[in-house]
Amino acid sequence: MKIPHDSAHTHVSGTSEYIDDRAAHFDEVFIGVVFSTEPHAKILSIDSSKLEKHPDFITLFTYKDLSHNKWGSIFQDQPLIAEEIVQFVGEPVVLIASRDRFSVEALKKLVTIKYQPLKPILSIDDAIKANSYIGDERTIQSGDCEAALQKCDHLISGSVVIRGADHFYLESQAAVAYPLEDNQIEIHSSSQHSVEVQHIVAHALGLDSKDVVCIVKRIGGAFGGKESQAAPFAAFASLVAHKLKRPARLILTKDDDMIMTGKRNPFQNEYVAGFNRDGKIVALKVKLRSDGGAYADLSTAIMERAMLHCDNAYFIPNMLIQGRVCKTHFHPHTAFRGFGGPQAVATIEKIIEQIAKHLDKDPLEIRKTNVYQGNNNVTHYGQPVENNVLPELFDKLETDSDYWNRRKIIKAHNSNRKWNEPLLGLSLTAVKFGISFTTRFLNQGNALVLIHRDGTVQVSTGATEMGQGVNTRIAQLVSEALGISILNTRVMPTRTDKNANTSPTAASAGTDLNGSAAVIATNKIKFRLAQVARNLFVTDPALYASKTGGLGTQAEVEVTELPHQTNPNKEVDTFGIEFKNGKVTDSKTKKSISFESLINEAYLNRVSLSDYGFYRVADLGFNKLTGKGQAFLYFTNGTAVNEVSVSPINGEVKILRTDILMDLGRPINKGLDLGQVTGGFIQGAGWVTTENLYYDSKGKLLSHSPSTYKIPNIQDTPREFNVNLLENLGNDKNVRGTKAVGEPPLLLSIGVWTAVNDAISHLPEYEKKYPSIQLPATAEVCLRAIQPDLFKTVGANK
Repeated sequence: MKIPHDSAHTHVSGTSEYIDDRAAHFDEVFIGVVFSTEPHAKILSIDSSKLEKHPDFITLFTYKDLSHNKWGSIFQDQPLIAEEIVQFVGEPVVLIASRDRFSVEALKKLVTIKYQPLKPILSIDDAIKANSYIGDERTIQSGDCEAALQKCDHLISGSVVIRGADHFYLESQAAVAYPLEDNQIEIHSSSQHSVEVQHIVAHALGLDSKDVVCIVKRIGGAFGGKESQAAPFAAFASLVAHKLKRPARLILTKDDDMIMTGKRNPFQNEYVAGFNRDGKIVALKVKLRSDGGAYADLSTAIMERAMLHCDNAYFIPNMLIQGRVCKTHFHPHTAFRGFGGPQAVATIEKIIEQIAKHLDKDPLEIRKTNVYQGNNNVTHYGQPVENNVLPELFDKLETDSDYWNRRKIIKAHNSNRKWNEPLLGLSLTAVKFGISFTTRFLNQGNALVLIHRDGTVQVSTGATEMGQGVNTRIAQLVSEALGISILNTRVMPTRTDKNANTSPTAASAGTDLNGSAAVIATNKIKFRLAQVARNLFVTDPALYASKTGGLGTQAEVEVTELPHQTNPNKEVDTFGIEFKNGKVTDSKTKKSISFESLINEAYLNRVSLSDYGFYRVADLGFNKLTGKGQAFLYFTNGTAVNEVSVSPINGEVKILRTDILMDLGRPINKGLDLGQVTGGFIQGAGWVTTENLYYDSKGKLLSHSPSTYKIPNIQDTPREFNVNLLENLGNDKNVRGTKAVGEPPLLLSIGVWTAVNDAISHLPEYEKKYPSIQLPATAEVCLRAIQPDLFKTVGANK
């Protein structure tokens, strides 16, 4: 049965409710954020005298109105509102409360802030020169890299520049806060982490967590951009609501959102690789440097994941990975789909291509020589690669995509093309993406399952629905466990008063954690229901509680509780009672009762029809100090073949064909998973080809709207797009044998970038060297690589 996204019908009918769809109260206040126009400066004065004359102005707020002004998901180093110094263009300085939402922009312009500029750091290179860092340098190593490099047949070295990217979610940062009695606050936030919002709001206002409830119904896209950075805006709305005792709404415009919020971390990576004549990589040394922006946010955790993914799909016996986050004066960069993994995988995939160029071999040969296989199955941080289907993924896609025949055709085209005909490129890349938070305590989830007397079910978890379908998957898991239709199960909005101390919906682990907890809670109820059913099937129906409960003439059914359960895949003893198709049946006697009737009988016997489930990921043991151990529960794997054309006239890149083969274990919902694969890949394709962030000399983002920031449109998608899933029944690590799909497919888009490099490498000037195309490979970047002399001439004419 094909089960659609639970909100598909409300999306297409326009009835899905997002934050700003909530009806405004008659006394609601609308908030504007006045932010810094300087990247690094001392605040000399704030003049708000012109505001007093505007009829819609109510009041303004600064950091002095907060009880606690520091926040941060890892280090509490960032002020919610700037105090004496601003450290990036877009840093909040003043909040304005308006009676009318349409006056907010005008009111913001009436505030004059004078600054004393300080010297900003606006590049990774400048940060290195100034010794400006966030956190210490981290090292993860295996073997003796330096010694191994000395013994290799060949050495290559190089660097790769990887730019950032904007999340470009459709719903901007948004929050509405309602003051309740006795100093309580109810905050509706477009956030991936309801609990972090609750905690930061409580700290900012000087309240206890018990007095703050955060509710997340759905999010209009996030991609990591609302994992941490939604919380300050929720705090702003809550501050105004708390102080004025009126509902308060803060909805950023797209322009302000893009200027104020952090992006995917830019990286500059240097490497030295040693390999043998057959292309086997013996040693790899990589130095990763990222731009964290002005404050820590999640950048140190992002760097750690990058360090853990420098191997990608390849076994390298000797590795030395060093990583450090640079502190600059840009908006603090943050989580983005892949969370450091893409920047590391881009580096090793470029290295593979460069080795192939050096040895005059096809890159696919080098990849298959180095892929994890056989006894070569332990990562540089000491985790075995279990359930390894990477060789199978390579072999199957190599055949299914007709790789070698297409390679011949492309080579012939590039050799015989006219000067104005496009260059063609082909690349088959892989992904091995670790699934789990690398911060161990985040790998937990809880769920509350309620069964009502009509047999319908409500499920509450800490997962936030941002379009990825986590609610649908959780509803399927619960419905299947109870043997009822998914139409009888609803996953409720995320609330911190139902599910406390939850982790963010991130790291592709939303279903893993929350779905597992929901199954555990459901199994506890199911265990009790099976006992009730077993009793009913040996009881005269005339003596059921539904017939006698009001009279109290019969003894109640006594049930025992399910022993503590931690594994959602462990079969629950139901005493031969089967739950299927809305009926509950004794497998021996074939006696049955409808699920709804069983629920009613259980209620009348005072048997609990609700329960709480808690899940913690087992067997994690990564030591952050030594850089060794079990960092992930399992790996999601995939391969992709990308064929591109690059115009020598204007540098335009077109994706001609993409073939993807993913290992997603045993999918809960194949339709949703295919949607995630295609969507993730296309989003990544935008990052590697068109999405370039342009800043002025003061660090202000210039490309802060759809007119200046180029996300993929229909013309940027592959002309031919084939996506298939590999059947993999061997994964038993996760709930129902499924594998996470949120982030891994995006990394397969790196093959578009390597295919661009492959196309350009066919030019005569790259006969003996590999082109060093930065990421993204925009039309301008490609044209500069194809016709460098033209740009010298243009520059001279200026």
